[in-house]
Amino acid sequence: MSKGDDNRTPPAEGPPDAELVRRVQQGDAGAYEDLVRRHHARIYGLVYNMTSNREDAEDLTQEIFLKAYRSLSRFQGRSSFYTWLYRIALNMTINYRKKRNRKQALSLDEMVGEVKTDPAYTRLHADESPFRNANISEFQKKLNSALQSLSDKHRTVVVLHDIQGLPHNEIAKIVGCSVGTVRSRLFYARQILQGKLAEFAP
Repeated sequence: MSKGDDNRTPPAEGPPDAELVRRVQQGDAGAYEDLVRRHHARIYGLVYNMTSNREDAEDLTQEIFLKAYRSLSRFQGRSSFYTWLYRIALNMTINYRKKRNRKQALSLDEMVGEVKTDPAYTRLHADESPFRNANISEFQKKLNSALQSLSDKHRTVVVLHDIQGLPHNEIAKIVGCSVGTVRSRLFYARQILQGKLAEFAP
């Protein structure tokens, strides 16, 4: 594992991921519980924003960590544990979405708050915005619908970059493409979202 990988891992108290992984591989199940606690929120956030369904996200997140635990003996540290775990989560979530025949609307009381970081949402709340009194719940529904309309590869980069805040180079490692491809997909996805949400723009 390179030093750069460690720098991209979310800040956490306690031993570094690499140390916890080594302990797990030596039979310390408790060390894996530490890894789960450390990364659960972000993996759940990824799955939730990809599926827009709380129950699906909870079940799938459990399956992801179970699969990772069963596969950890083969983890060789060529990437950070964080990147490796994200790859598993992303692959399982995309496979799940492909098998799902229906799309479910995002219930407003299930929103985890990331949508409020969206520039369009921010503009709606700004004092100087003519849309400050607009129907926010309608906007939230339209935003989710727009995100769900994106292909898996485009929705993935929006969720990872715009919602979860991962840098382009980390996303490239997770999805297995070049940084340029990540930027291109992100640009295309944003163009689509802006078009679908044009009615809410100031």
